[in-house]
Amino acid sequence: MFLSFTKPTQTKIDAVLAQCQDRPYSYPDVGITWRTATPTTLSTVYTMDHNQVKLGNGAMVFQQAKQALLHWRMCNLGWAEICGIFKQTEPGTVIACVPQMFGTWLINPCRVVYKIDESANGITRFGLAYGTLPGHAAMGEERFLVEWHHSNDSVWYDILAFSQPGHGLTRLGYPIMRAFQKRYGRDSARVMVQACANKTCLTNSGDCDTVLETFPASIH
Repeated sequence: MFLSFTKPTQTKIDAVLAQCQDRPYSYPDVGITWRTATPTTLSTVYTMDHNQVKLGNGAMVFQQAKQALLHWRMCNLGWAEICGIFKQTEPGTVIACVPQMFGTWLINPCRVVYKIDESANGITRFGLAYGTLPGHAAMGEERFLVEWHHSNDSVWYDILAFSQPGHGLTRLGYPIMRAFQKRYGRDSARVMVQACANKTCLTNSGDCDTVLETFPASIH
C-alpha cells in the first residue's frame, strides 16, 4: 500500500504508476461490472455499492455528463482526485486515485478496464470502469455510467462497485474504509449533478430535481 504523510508530488505519483504499469489486476473478476447489471454472484466475496442520481433531461445534459466522465470529474472530489501522466480514459491506462484520509494520502493504482459507448433498446450509454492493481488499499472494480433514457428523456448517473480490503491495514480499519467508500459514492453523485447544473437548470420546469437513490450493501 502506497502511503504518504504529505501530499504526494506528481513525481512521486508517476513513480508509483511506473511500477504498476505491467502488474496484473489484484482481483479475479475483471470486467464483471459490465457483463451484469447486478453481479449477485459475487455476494459471498465482495461488498457491493450502487448509487444513482438523476442529472436532468435531454441531449445537452447527456453530453455534459459524458464530458465530465472523460475528464474524470466524477472522481475529483476535493479530498480525492485522479492523477496520472495523461489522465486518459482509454482501456489499459494506469491511473491513481489519491484520497486524503486523516492527514495522510494514499496513492491507489488502478487500470481502466473498459469503456462503454453504445445505444440500444432506447437507452444511450457512456461510461468506463477501473480496477484495482497491487498496492491499492482495496481490491475490486468500479463502474461510472451515464444513461439517456429516450422514453422519458431523463439522464441518469449510475455508480456500481464491488470491493474487499486489499491490505492488512484496511482489514483492521474496515469500518473506516467503508465509511470513505460510501462518502466517495455520495460525493461523486454530487459533483456530477454540479457538472450538469448549468445546462439543466435553464427553466423552472422541475427538470433539475435531484433524485438520489442509494442501494444499500445488502450484499456482503
